[in-house]
Amino acid sequence: MANDGFDNLAPELRGRRAESARLDQVVAGVRSGTGQVLIVRGDAGIGKSALLEYLVGRAEGCRVVRASGVESEMELPFAGLHQLCLPLLDRSDRLPGPQREALEVAFGLSAGGPPDRFLIGAATLSLLSAASDRKPLLCVIDDAQWLDQASVQTLTFVGRRLFADRIGLVFSLREPVIGPEWSGFRELPVVGLSDEYAGALLDAVVPGRLDEHVRDRIVAETRGNPLALMELPRGMSAAQLAGGFERPDARPLASQIEQNFARRVQTLPADTQRLLLTAAAEPVGDVPLLVRALTLLGVPMSTAAPAEAAGLIDIAARVRFRHPLVRSATYRAADPADRRMVHQALAEAIDPGVDPDRRAWHQAQGADGPDEDVATELVSSAGRAQQRGGMAAAAAFLQRATELTPDPGMRAARALAAAGATLQAGAFETALRLLVMAGDGQGDDLHHARVDLLRAQITFASGHGLESGPMLLGVAHRLEPLDLELARDTYLQALVAAQYAGRFGATSGPGGISALTSASQLARAAPTTVRHRKHDVLLDGVAVLFSDGYPAVVPLAREAVRLYSSPDGTSDLDDLRWLFHAELMAVDLWDDEGWDALATRHLGIARGLGDLNELLLALHHRVHLDLFSGELASAAALLAEAKNIKDATGTDLAPYGEMGLAAWRGREAAATMLIAAGIEDATTRGEGGGLTTCHVANSILFNGLARYDEALAAARLATAYPAEYGVANWALPELVEAAVRSGHPEQATERFELFEQIATSAGTDWGMGLLATARGLLAHGRAAESAYQEAIERLSRTRMRMHLARAQLAYGEWLRREGRRQDARGQLRAAYKLFTEAGAGAFAERAGRELAAAGEVLDERRADHSSGRESLTAQEAHIAELAGAGLTNAEIGAQMFLSQHTVEWHLRKVFAKLGIASRKQLRP
Repeated sequence: MANDGFDNLAPELRGRRAESARLDQVVAGVRSGTGQVLIVRGDAGIGKSALLEYLVGRAEGCRVVRASGVESEMELPFAGLHQLCLPLLDRSDRLPGPQREALEVAFGLSAGGPPDRFLIGAATLSLLSAASDRKPLLCVIDDAQWLDQASVQTLTFVGRRLFADRIGLVFSLREPVIGPEWSGFRELPVVGLSDEYAGALLDAVVPGRLDEHVRDRIVAETRGNPLALMELPRGMSAAQLAGGFERPDARPLASQIEQNFARRVQTLPADTQRLLLTAAAEPVGDVPLLVRALTLLGVPMSTAAPAEAAGLIDIAARVRFRHPLVRSATYRAADPADRRMVHQALAEAIDPGVDPDRRAWHQAQGADGPDEDVATELVSSAGRAQQRGGMAAAAAFLQRATELTPDPGMRAARALAAAGATLQAGAFETALRLLVMAGDGQGDDLHHARVDLLRAQITFASGHGLESGPMLLGVAHRLEPLDLELARDTYLQALVAAQYAGRFGATSGPGGISALTSASQLARAAPTTVRHRKHDVLLDGVAVLFSDGYPAVVPLAREAVRLYSSPDGTSDLDDLRWLFHAELMAVDLWDDEGWDALATRHLGIARGLGDLNELLLALHHRVHLDLFSGELASAAALLAEAKNIKDATGTDLAPYGEMGLAAWRGREAAATMLIAAGIEDATTRGEGGGLTTCHVANSILFNGLARYDEALAAARLATAYPAEYGVANWALPELVEAAVRSGHPEQATERFELFEQIATSAGTDWGMGLLATARGLLAHGRAAESAYQEAIERLSRTRMRMHLARAQLAYGEWLRREGRRQDARGQLRAAYKLFTEAGAGAFAERAGRELAAAGEVLDERRADHSSGRESLTAQEAHIAELAGAGLTNAEIGAQMFLSQHTVEWHLRKVFAKLGIASRKQLRP
């Protein structure tokens, strides 16, 4: 046999030249400052753990922290993460305040509201980055398939953000690798040893001569699995090894190994078996805890000696099994009564003041029937899990509490609570199964209405929006005499579902969105609450909008915008749920100042609370506001931040912001591709407002490119369903311009009456300025000029610079055609400047052509205001903007979910591309 360079290593590492070399590359990369993530995957016993030990042994000069997934701990939130980070918590003082607090709450070190799981991810990244300042950091996580879900989400979040970091994450995962969290990482598949190396390993572990035919059979049956090669012969008699007699029927390999371990355990003394079972039932590896539990069971620690001599367990600073299959074999082979007994002893040995949740879990595992005391403890544990952000764990505690609850009515109530927690954890099918239990049990009318409400919410959350609207309406009506506040909240949810559906919920043709009308009428008929809440104003406003029309809703909409624009004693968490809908009200009003105030507050609260789902909504609202304001660079930076969040959360959000940016920039190829994807996505989801957004973007794109026939076609599609307020209103100015420029002004007059009604009802400078521009396009002579002048005056008082520039462009075009070239140049020059500074390329070119036709020489004016910045990636541009605004690397990293080292790395690239040497030069 050829010497592969590993003859001095453990026998099971022989034949692992390629795998060992790949692990050496990981260590080298970490030392050089390049973040590394690697998944070592393979079957049970294939040698993954041995390779991890090799990796640790090669990590000279690195700090190594370790964690192991344990099957029985999968329901305890952040258990694996806590193992990994515990040695590093002395560096937590270097974390930004919100991150440090989130991590402390997650680990149960302090009290607080539920931290967002991605804020915890950012905190973990910051902690690892701080720890790597002293020396490179290698994080080794064995049996990651048994990590709790919260730890998996956090660690894979961190893994996707390692760039210029001296940090390595190496996971071992048993085949098959399941779950989207693991996708996209580099993998090291570990397969069986070749026959040559497998035979050599077998020869090394079997004493005496092995029958050649038996040797070949074992090698073939084990498929080169090192653990099987080392363990299976120990369960064979001399006769079997000599000639293969009495070979048992083949079983799955993991089962064979596990059964062999079980047989070896069963040969040990009874007290030793009980010690192993106790250690297997409590995977923390806490020796003092094991000693206390064994004392309660009357088992002395000295009985561990036979198990240690057999190589099954090692008890030193912590308890470690030789292999996870030893643990599982010990536990599964034990009598159920014995398992319950050791769990009861472990529960009694745990101080309830130190670890109440683990104690409650052991109590539950030790229960032999319904037990209300234990169920009550589990409910308390579920509450603590929710406070730490572990919704999956909360759901697991509540499910087990349901099973142990003796009273049928209480069992139904807990099943409903478990279903709600399971829905929040994203497990729709499990939530529906729990709802069956909740609905079958005892309960009053309110309980059964809540069951149906949760079923409707699951239907909406799982993408069946058209079905959920009628379901929510029915539940809301039933709730009115039972819980009026919940009924009104449910009506608002039903209206939201109907708004998402838009035209797809219509049954009476374009413009007649009967689902919205029906929902609005039912909501308006609902009694009012004694306690007047802010979101009751929102409900009334949405209901009036879709039942009585736009003019009737204006006072309510103004009140909603006012109430939500600034803090008033209501908690930010309460407001966060409804701010998105208040912003839609501001858009309906064409209230740019209200929209800005709401968008700023929405962003601030979402960032402060670390709620990334809400932050994603807030970012996209702000993007559209920035587009109209001519802040296209800011919009691009926000979209880069949104992409970071989408990548982190796996959220599949339609590219409405991206298509809007491409349209305003006049980038036809990119915009067309994004709009096509958006149309397909909105159609699949059944979102009418999404389709309208796509058509609005198309109309802006083609008006900028001066392809007015195509702009008109898109604008007509965007205004075909006027009840899709908000974005549909944005298309009205596009329709008028495209119709006039394409020679079809009569098509503009069809929607002008609606345009006029909405704008005059709102009475804002933004709305009235757009209306005045439209009047100028449709008018002639002095009437046109007066309208354009009013438009410019009104829009100058708003933040909507793109609409101001377009009014100046329209006025300049009119002046040039009237032969007033000098006056035209003044307006066109102002428009050209605004478009150019904003980066609205197509509109700038259009204004430039008009300026040239009016006699302006443009050669000296066509300076590229963004020549250097155009070369920056979206992420680099965002980092440059934040650095220019005065944020430190730590603050930028916290906002963008990057480490400080990665921010510094990006800034070096920014400086090189822009030819600058100081952060001061990034200031606007």
